[in-house]
Amino acid sequence: MASRLQQVSGHLAPTDGVANKIGVKSPEDVVIVSALRSAITRGRKGGFSQTTPDEILAGVFQGVIKQSGIDPALVNDICVGSVLAPGGFATNARMAALYAGFPESSSVATCNRQCSSGLQAVVQIATAIQSGLIEVGIGAGVESMTQNYGAASLSATSEKIADSCAAAADCLIPMGITSENVAAEFNISRAKQDAFAASSHAKAVAAQKNGWFKEEIVPLEATLADKEGKETTFLVDRDDGVRPGTTPETLAKLKPAFNENGTTTAGNASQVSDGAAAVLLMKRKTAEKLGLPIIGKYITSAVVGVPPKIMGVGPAYAIPVAVERAGLKISDVDIYEINEAFASQAVYSVEKLQIPFEKVNPKGGAIAFGHPLGCTGARQVATLLPELKRQGKKIGVTSMCIGSGMGMAAVFESE
Repeated sequence: MASRLQQVSGHLAPTDGVANKIGVKSPEDVVIVSALRSAITRGRKGGFSQTTPDEILAGVFQGVIKQSGIDPALVNDICVGSVLAPGGFATNARMAALYAGFPESSSVATCNRQCSSGLQAVVQIATAIQSGLIEVGIGAGVESMTQNYGAASLSATSEKIADSCAAAADCLIPMGITSENVAAEFNISRAKQDAFAASSHAKAVAAQKNGWFKEEIVPLEATLADKEGKETTFLVDRDDGVRPGTTPETLAKLKPAFNENGTTTAGNASQVSDGAAAVLLMKRKTAEKLGLPIIGKYITSAVVGVPPKIMGVGPAYAIPVAVERAGLKISDVDIYEINEAFASQAVYSVEKLQIPFEKVNPKGGAIAFGHPLGCTGARQVATLLPELKRQGKKIGVTSMCIGSGMGMAAVFESE
């Protein structure tokens, strides 16, 4: 069956046979011209806590237009990952695109593969370009967990299905409990989790101090009103959840958040947060014709299913599939951006794949600056490419676990 799938895949591959291959440039490559994000701010407390997600997204869209110099009318389609917003964020995404300067002829869709939605959007656009359906597109992601996080964002589910299918019922397990399940089943100690979390903050603090985030963040204006209604407008240009001075010792003092005997705490789990990101893609020949800068190349991706009750192990199973599809080994990858939904699952994934920790999230991750669900997959691309360039490296992988039991990963090459 696998060989038959490879044959079919070969029939569908670009005609020159070398498109989207590591180390080889082809006119048919799907390349990235711009990848930007907003700052990530704390849910209900941070800089975007009174800003609507469509306004954040529109600001990032405008940043991409300005940075790349693209004529907005050349963008055929935009896909936006969003998880929690009512109505799938469909109308809001269209409004954000129009406000940002894209014409009515630029179409917009949204997608929801939970925590991988931003990456799913990027991959959908890349695939549409590969197949010739469109020439230029944007894969993006956005989330306001201030506005839409919590039980109210959940859809009603069938008791019949949950009662008759154990795996389906496991999809309803709270994410924090799935983290506890991973820690217990694979012996990921509290000390390991706290050390990983402290390292995430330390790396993010260093990245902020050295200005390593500036290339990827679009500064945006935001307004906050106090209890008396007095408004203050200011510039949001840095992640406000990063905590200098965070150590394993300070984290060890926190109580478990989901199980009194557990190991997952508010300090070693991702932060509830708000933010947006966008990635502009097209074929190499299109970028060269338009005289646009090429900062990276999309190679391939993979999505896999894993048991819902330990959904956090997803990256450990998605990454090998994507890396093999790219013709690589795990050790060939220079930088891994693995989402830190929980330290338990991030540590498990890194150890399972025997990835050196110094290759993982060199500027910190979601534990330090947050995980706006729909945004993260696109945000990781915006974080990865400048870091590959800064380090003089070439190959990067982004990956995340996915609620209900999946994992996703994608391979990129810096240029």
